[in-house]
Amino acid sequence: MTGEPVVQVGGLVKHYGPVRAVDGIDLTVIRGEIYVLLGLNGAGKTTTIRMLLGMIRPTSGSVRLYGRPLRQRDRAMWADVGYLVETPAAYPELTVSENLRLVARLRNVLERSAVDAVVRDLGLGPVAQRRTRDLSLGNQQRLGLAKALIHRPSLLVLDEPANGLDPAGVVEIRHLLQELAAGGVTVLLSSHILTEVARLATRIGIIHKGRLITELSTVDLSGLVRRHVAVAARDLAAAGDVLRRAGYLPVRRDEILLLDGVAVERPDDVATVLVGAGQPPTHLAVEEEDLETLFLRLTGTEVAL
Repeated sequence: MTGEPVVQVGGLVKHYGPVRAVDGIDLTVIRGEIYVLLGLNGAGKTTTIRMLLGMIRPTSGSVRLYGRPLRQRDRAMWADVGYLVETPAAYPELTVSENLRLVARLRNVLERSAVDAVVRDLGLGPVAQRRTRDLSLGNQQRLGLAKALIHRPSLLVLDEPANGLDPAGVVEIRHLLQELAAGGVTVLLSSHILTEVARLATRIGIIHKGRLITELSTVDLSGLVRRHVAVAARDLAAAGDVLRRAGYLPVRRDEILLLDGVAVERPDDVATVLVGAGQPPTHLAVEEEDLETLFLRLTGTEVAL
């Protein structure tokens, strides 16, 4: 890993009584990178991000931004940081545009075009004059992202930025973050959506029960996630017997799972075998394991099929 470090975390720990919410995290994020903390809900992602932003004090460990120790009153440091953590906040009786103009003033953004630009970038034009109390959850999230971006920060820290967005909105935000990173903005975000992380991240830190258990690239993640063929039929027992006689190794759950690579690479052959034996599938698809299954496997707590 080469490049200018923007975020450096060493031995970060946060205890709440006997609960270890974060338990010794070390990570470095370099300039222009999209680094994603990937983890299940409750894994410690939000707690880590809140410590990075000085919102809560760590039990132990260190945080450095731009090579300088984290200081809450270092105004020059925070002028380069944009963030959205948990539920986006806004003045409910003000319109979207009024909220953004207020944030612009607080951020000392003098260009009148800044609000128009961020409204355009986040797709907020149709609701710009609507009071924020009347916004959908997705548009509230867009507004929160707009507030984080209005001062053109060089470091953007986001906690689950896709929350509440429809599929089209998720794609728009992904493209926006990729454009920002290409322009030199460093993006650190958390997510529990495995498929979206695989499309977005430069590097991924997998966090589980407060520990950073591994770091990997998007290419590494694609190779790590297992795939299987899921088959449903009217008579699962009979369909399983057909597949077994054809040389497959079916596993019975609520449906039949075929884990071997031949089935994954040639699912059409599976369908042909079943139809030819009079047991046509009612559902057949190649699926990836979900995030929870991946985590159980990585942490050695996988439940046998």
